[in-house]
Amino acid sequence: MKKAKLLWVDLEMTGLEPAKDKILEVAAIATDMQLNEIAKYEAIVKVDEKLIKSRMVGDFWEKNSQTRDALIAQNANGKPVKEVEKELLDFIDQNFGKTIYLAGNSIHQDRKFIEREMPELDKKLHYRMLDVSAWKIYFENALNKKFTKPENHRALDDINGSIEELKWYLTFLK
Repeated sequence: MKKAKLLWVDLEMTGLEPAKDKILEVAAIATDMQLNEIAKYEAIVKVDEKLIKSRMVGDFWEKNSQTRDALIAQNANGKPVKEVEKELLDFIDQNFGKTIYLAGNSIHQDRKFIEREMPELDKKLHYRMLDVSAWKIYFENALNKKFTKPENHRALDDINGSIEELKWYLTFLK
């Protein structure tokens, strides 16, 4: 029996506008409901260099220039988005049963990109999502408790940080 229930996903994109920006990097971790890792997946998505140069500008990218430069440097080794989507679908088939809940921090934003660039993956995902940022809002504003995770804006690191953040919030329920 396949044990994974949560598909933790983080995407690094050229920006935050799904109509204009593109996915650059994908990471996924399959966990059970106790947040135990079952499997992981990473991929680089090949994006047109002109789009990268026109979209990866502004304050955010200037502040995170090291991340920007690393994402641009790895672009040459990327795969077409449809190939990455196929690999993710295979990853799901290997690790999940029928119900697949998308999980992550501000996962609704990543879901917009999945809907647009990976429609077959989107069809497999349950409409309910586990968004760690909802916990963040409550804990910071109602309980004055803050979890600080590294913000290096790399997909796999960000997922691991989100899982650790949710584990931290859950310690308050015991």
